[in-house]
Amino acid sequence: MGMSVGDSHGLSAEPNVIPMIDILLVLLIIFMISQPLARMAIDVQVPPLETAASSGPSSQIVLNILDDGNYEINGQPVPPGQLDTQIHAIYDNRPAKLIFIKAAASRTYQDWIEASDIVRGAGVQVIGFTPKA
Repeated sequence: MGMSVGDSHGLSAEPNVIPMIDILLVLLIIFMISQPLARMAIDVQVPPLETAASSGPSSQIVLNILDDGNYEINGQPVPPGQLDTQIHAIYDNRPAKLIFIKAAASRTYQDWIEASDIVRGAGVQVIGFTPKA
């Protein structure tokens, strides 16, 4: 608080807003930094492949990259080299083209990128990744 003394009217107290603005800016920065950390993970329920293909566009499709580098779509193994055709078979008739990719802990980022390139080439528009358990 700033006060001026020496006037004949006595003490005059004026609020000093500069420190209050500084505090508000620091709080704003703290909230901006902590916001991404406070996001909750999406709980992905994995239906079987037969159910996912027949239930329409609202079911979720999860592509698993296994420890040995092979793929699974909703728990169903995909033959080597057939990922592109399997993705086309699932997504060609779907209006909403969304897939989640879940990689094993031993897989590298490059494996995830290769899978997402195959999926993107098959026409999937939105690719999400599942958080680590």
